[in-house]
Amino acid sequence: MSFDFDLFVIGAGSGGVRAARFSAGFGARVAIAESRYLGGTCVNVGCVPKKLLVYGAHFSDDFAHAPGFGWEAVHPGFDWPTLVANKNREIQRLNEVYRGLLVNSGVTLFEGHATLCDAHTVSIAGQRFSAANILLATGSWPQMPDIPGKEYAITSNEAFFLKELPRRVLVVGGGYIAVEFASIFHGLGAQTTLLYRRELFLRGFDRSVREHLRDELSKKGLSLQFNADIARIDKQADGSLAATLKDGRMLGTDCVFYATGRRAMLDGLGLENTAVELDENGFIEVDDEYRTTEPSLRAIGDVIGRVALTPVALAEGMAVARRLFRPEEYRPLDYALIPTAVFSLPNIAMVGLSEEEAVRRGHRVMLFESRFRPLQLTLTGSQERALIKLVVDVDNDRVLGCHMVGPEAGEILQGLAVALKAGATKAVFDETLGIHPTMAEEFVTLRTPLGG
Repeated sequence: MSFDFDLFVIGAGSGGVRAARFSAGFGARVAIAESRYLGGTCVNVGCVPKKLLVYGAHFSDDFAHAPGFGWEAVHPGFDWPTLVANKNREIQRLNEVYRGLLVNSGVTLFEGHATLCDAHTVSIAGQRFSAANILLATGSWPQMPDIPGKEYAITSNEAFFLKELPRRVLVVGGGYIAVEFASIFHGLGAQTTLLYRRELFLRGFDRSVREHLRDELSKKGLSLQFNADIARIDKQADGSLAATLKDGRMLGTDCVFYATGRRAMLDGLGLENTAVELDENGFIEVDDEYRTTEPSLRAIGDVIGRVALTPVALAEGMAVARRLFRPEEYRPLDYALIPTAVFSLPNIAMVGLSEEEAVRRGHRVMLFESRFRPLQLTLTGSQERALIKLVVDVDNDRVLGCHMVGPEAGEILQGLAVALKAGATKAVFDETLGIHPTMAEEFVTLRTPLGG
């Protein structure tokens, strides 16, 4: 059977664009469709604009620390519309970069909503196109609980485009998006409260990291309320909001921001016209080579609900391109030792196993930990402390996990991810010379295990 394309990608986010570009580079006839914005969540309403807002929020600390280094005290004002306008301009530039990457690689770009007609046919604005293979890379979408007044709340999609910075913000959630935006709003000057329905945020991270970040955020004046959740939201006569908690308390605010999870973005995709099946959480089921239960359809990225990180989607897109059009170069993606960071203020980052996960997997572990005041803060009034931690296997000396809370944690842990991927032992860390004076050198100067 003759097809219009060898591969048709639905969704021009990080994973979809990577798969399309490289498939075209391997000689395939490729098309890609995007109904919202090129670059997907990460570029438009995710990692990139969020990091820009984090940079902006960090200036409040920088100004506060400046007098300790001899700079005359200043009281600068902050203008939210300026930050948003500059952020929008950068995102528009990146949109065009993505457009150029696709077009220059020979990919046919359709800017419109694509619907599956069957296992080999896609419809866009009334036009039908056939493809030997179809890749679903439509990403995910924020979701919030179905409570009275939820229409008054916002998610990360809307937060990037607020007309003005709210004076008071309630952030609801305990994942990295909630923690990051709580830091952003607080750093930019909003009276910020983080509500989480469980006893401590950032499940899955090392307990020491979670507790340390809790303490540091509290010292900064960010209100943390655990074991708390909203029952309803009401709009007041003056335009403000009143959030009634499940314990009966009422909190006044100007903005309720929900970061309580994301669902697979499958709206209007036409999956009912195929044999594609979903898992119990509503994500697309795939095998180890990203094949769905419909043989001609594959899926990658957030829509499959595995690891919702941009570098993972990129790697999955690359794996699909190789598997389909350069099979001799194909190799399965290794989901172990994926480094990650939370760009809270202070940052946290980790690679490998937490202490708790290592124990659950049956490892006998030694723990090495250091808590200290970073050198850059010693001339200031800040009492912020950093944390670094190593989880080591007693039986083979292999470093199972590296964890950090402190300035530029993500930048530091990226290099350590290479070491763990290479199988570094604690002895290798000990034999490595540090760069002095830096925070990173602490990882190679830990000598005494906890309790030792």
